[in-house]
Amino acid sequence: MRGWRLALRVARRDALRARGRSLLVLVMIALPVAAVAIADTAYNTSDVSGGEVLERRLGAASALVEVQDSAGRVYQRPDPEDGQAYDGGGRGDPLTLEAIEGVVGPRPAVVLQEGWVRFETELGLGDADVVETEIGDPLTEGLLELVDGRWPTDTGEVVVSTELLERGPGEALTLADGTDLDIVGTAESTRRTGYPRAFGLPGAFGLVDAGPTGYLLGGGPVTWEQVLELNAEGGSVLSRAVMTDPPSDDELPMEVQWGSQLLEASVITVLVLVVVMVLLEVVLLAGPAFAVGARRQARTLALMAAAGGTPAQARRVVLASGVVLGGAAAVLGVLLGVLGSLALEPFLQRFSDTRFGPFQVAWSHLLGLAAFGLLSALLAALVPAWLASRQDVVAVLNGRRGDARASRRSPLVGLVLLGAGVAAAVYGARAGVGDNGEVLIAASALLSVLGMILLVPVVVVAVARLARGLPLPLRFAARDAARHRSRTVPAVAAVAATVAGVVALGISITSDEAQNRETYSAGLPMDAVSIVDYQRRADYDSHEASVRSVAPDLEVQRVRGVDTYGARGAQVTILTEDRESVLSGYGGNLGSDVLVADDMPAVLPGLSSDERTAAGDVLAAGGVVAFADGPVDRDRARVTVRVGGEEGGRQSAVLPAVFVTVDRGYAPAQGVLSTPVAERLATPVADVALFLPGPVGAEQERDLREVVGGAAPEVSVYAERGYQPPDETVIVQLVLAGLGAVLMLGGTLTATFLALSDARPDLATLSAVGAAPRTRRGVAAAYALVVGLVGAVLGALVGAVPGVAITYPLTAPYGFGDGANAPSHYLDVPWLLVVGVVVGLPVLTSALVGLTARSRLPLAARLE
Repeated sequence: MRGWRLALRVARRDALRARGRSLLVLVMIALPVAAVAIADTAYNTSDVSGGEVLERRLGAASALVEVQDSAGRVYQRPDPEDGQAYDGGGRGDPLTLEAIEGVVGPRPAVVLQEGWVRFETELGLGDADVVETEIGDPLTEGLLELVDGRWPTDTGEVVVSTELLERGPGEALTLADGTDLDIVGTAESTRRTGYPRAFGLPGAFGLVDAGPTGYLLGGGPVTWEQVLELNAEGGSVLSRAVMTDPPSDDELPMEVQWGSQLLEASVITVLVLVVVMVLLEVVLLAGPAFAVGARRQARTLALMAAAGGTPAQARRVVLASGVVLGGAAAVLGVLLGVLGSLALEPFLQRFSDTRFGPFQVAWSHLLGLAAFGLLSALLAALVPAWLASRQDVVAVLNGRRGDARASRRSPLVGLVLLGAGVAAAVYGARAGVGDNGEVLIAASALLSVLGMILLVPVVVVAVARLARGLPLPLRFAARDAARHRSRTVPAVAAVAATVAGVVALGISITSDEAQNRETYSAGLPMDAVSIVDYQRRADYDSHEASVRSVAPDLEVQRVRGVDTYGARGAQVTILTEDRESVLSGYGGNLGSDVLVADDMPAVLPGLSSDERTAAGDVLAAGGVVAFADGPVDRDRARVTVRVGGEEGGRQSAVLPAVFVTVDRGYAPAQGVLSTPVAERLATPVADVALFLPGPVGAEQERDLREVVGGAAPEVSVYAERGYQPPDETVIVQLVLAGLGAVLMLGGTLTATFLALSDARPDLATLSAVGAAPRTRRGVAAAYALVVGLVGAVLGALVGAVPGVAITYPLTAPYGFGDGANAPSHYLDVPWLLVVGVVVGLPVLTSALVGLTARSRLPLAARLE
């Protein structure tokens, strides 16, 4: 510590003198620490599993026992929500309260029944979660929170959540069966939010066989041994005593011990690689600032060496800057993370229907994050410190640069690492997911980036040599970048690492989306709508009238099909004449697996005009149309019909047929029977759906759902909109582009302004010999362009290696319904993202720097 005392004092004073550079380092290190601290604290606050908020799940009770019909023996973890298993051998009789008391002894108990109901709204019918329990009983205290009004006193009164009030039920909640329940107050569940809910006394909503019945038990603690006894009788138990003092993993039933396993080795490996990549990115971003700082301290270090200082003491002075700035940034990042998560908690709660737990800070995690910030600063200062200890003392004292020669071994090591990364990516792509292929590809990304970093000096020198014929600003920037590699290399490498990550993730995400898009099977023609009533006595006349009441201009067609859901539910099988199956998957939104028509129904999508003509000819001649995974060289099919009921039976016939190949092994139905075939096989036929060829707009679709759904709760309204990317995927793509842009802009601007600060003597010399003011702006813009463009091109080339490789295990065929000609993988390069990051961002950064850089500098004596 005695040797570090002087170094730390020098570093503190240097940080206070160079406030701009110090603030830059603080921001670059503190922001990643703060971002991770916010995520960690928000996750711990939102996590309400285990015994953290037992009063929200148990109220004041000591245990909650849930029973259901035919559950059989139950195997559970201490918290049933963490894992349960059933043996399926139930007696058919649910566990009674008397049987429960036979295990735990007589004690106070109340029923806790959960379910859902449909209620009338201004436009139709809505859904609501409901709870029946003895509201006001001491055992239920803590389950609900009264916001306004009073608690219900009988089964004709309820309290509702604010979300349900927004649906405009009025002063009474009218259920779909016509039952009116007076709303006497507003209450919220202490555990869940964000969905219409209603709460009443037992019997208020008529929840009979709506799900498992729960019993809140008072009295003394329920032990783990008693939990196991109740499990044997078919009940799952949440015990306050067990959650407070859970059993060890080896005491759990074998059926649920899988839940106690640690993360898989592949997941841990990927997480470690992600942490290493993030650390590397922060180090590269902060590296140029420490390089410039070491440059500014060059004369001080040379004087120390001339006075007898050792290279170790010179390194210690530069590393002390990392300790001072890294420690301050780590503390600042942790504080910003805690305050930021506290401020963001109300906003984040909107995206979860589970109420967050008490604000919880995992100080052990934040201590690790602080150590991460300090370590990143030390690593960022490590290379500048090593170079500073090897500088030419005489050259520095004479006012010249004292940089040591670049190592000739580093590029060779870089080539080896890059080759190993490519080899690992190729091997991982061939190995696939089952053989840890994704782990190899993740490791290949790290090896490739490390190899690229070691090759950056060679690339920078090559760019400087190729810049001979370029205009002065570009030539000056390229050669200056090559002269001061200790400053340029980390900046270029930081940009390259960012672009590599963006390109790799972009290729993997868009390729996965390409697979989802290409393997999507449309259930209807585009923008068409089907209405299916799954009740046994479906009234399609009434449904058609409801449709015409809100959309009189839409065409409505009746779809005829085999009556699958009626009282005489029929099952149809279509095979080749020699009993071979031709279709791996079928089903959709048509209300029947097999349609009946004398011409090819328009409701079936994906057929060419030639296929429709051939299918229509076969149906008109009294034949059959069958869908198949691949080409079928047959002209006859074996159709078997099994009809239920007392007059049912089984009939089979070999009939003329045409086999229509589906694209991806999945069809909206097995096929189509002609009317004579259905009559010959005594097949029950009925109206199975309404088809609206449309196009049907989004507003019309919403009106149809409310009107038709309000008239018959069992009706399904389906609108075909094609493949729609999940919101999460779109968000990830936007975040990826935004994060890449921020990191690239930050790294490029940081390196550029540090370079301009370091090159002030050279720029002053240019001004002294007659350079125009715009020349400095051009040099500044050229710095940004060289750093950004060289780094972006390198990063795109390196990132493409793991990006393409990961598409093999990520988009491999599913194995079911992929069709005979399914590709081995899907590859879709997001060219707009790649071009924007590789070309657009460097050009944009260069323009910003050129517009904001100072055009004039005060003349000063050149010291270096």
